[in-house]
Amino acid sequence: MAELPTRTLGDGVSVPVLGFGTYPLRGDDGIRAMASAIEAGYRLLDTAVNYRNEREVAEALRASGVDRGDVFIQTKVPGRDHRGARKSIETSLHVMDLDHLDSVLIHWPNPSQEAYVDAWRGLVDAKEAGLVRSIGVSNFKPHHLDAIIEATGETPATNQIELHPRFPQAEQRADDEARGIVTQAWSPIGRGEILDAAPVLSAAEGHGVTPAQVVLRWHLHLGSLPLPKSADPERQRLNLEVLGFDLSDAEVEAITGLGRPDGRLFGADPDTHEEL
Repeated sequence: MAELPTRTLGDGVSVPVLGFGTYPLRGDDGIRAMASAIEAGYRLLDTAVNYRNEREVAEALRASGVDRGDVFIQTKVPGRDHRGARKSIETSLHVMDLDHLDSVLIHWPNPSQEAYVDAWRGLVDAKEAGLVRSIGVSNFKPHHLDAIIEATGETPATNQIELHPRFPQAEQRADDEARGIVTQAWSPIGRGEILDAAPVLSAAEGHGVTPAQVVLRWHLHLGSLPLPKSADPERQRLNLEVLGFDLSDAEVEAITGLGRPDGRLFGADPDTHEEL
């Protein structure tokens, strides 16, 4: 397939318009699945300390034979490391045997700890030290973003959130865009019920593509950066083939219309969820 186009983050770092989610791929099977994804054409791999597969991500990169400089590696600092974020990043580098990471995110704000501002300062420090090229957050709401930006003057390059047709997060996406933050989408396809929804099936039939391809193309129309995950080589390949067609404004609107206030599929509100 043709090389994926890139977009430029607010800090000037370029990223592919679509990435590969690695949870819960682990062990030798995980390495094979991730190496397959790289060979298929993925050039952004998203991992996290709490996924417990950073080593496998690095092994997959080496197994693929693709140059390190051509693959964007992103990980996340867990809640237990908020007060030692730079050390957490150094540990990830050691585990992966890399000299730098392309992006590091704070995994969750964990507000009851009252330490996510400390974590953000640690990421800023790590970036200034050359350990990471780009820094961002995950699952942050506007008031969380306000706190870290006001404390440091540094705006995250990315905000990775749960985002799919059942939970399109229009307000959060608009807030991110106004700040110059690129919104990444975890669980971009959601559960199977989304793929069976009438607007998705109608668009898939009209364009001669799969429902999953329609949903990923919907993300690109919204301006979000989806991170689909699959261990199946054929699905990996199909998930990349979303640039050969365009959805109409009406199709995008109909798919977005599937959203609902209680649309979270994983029950994790960043104001209450704690992930250590």
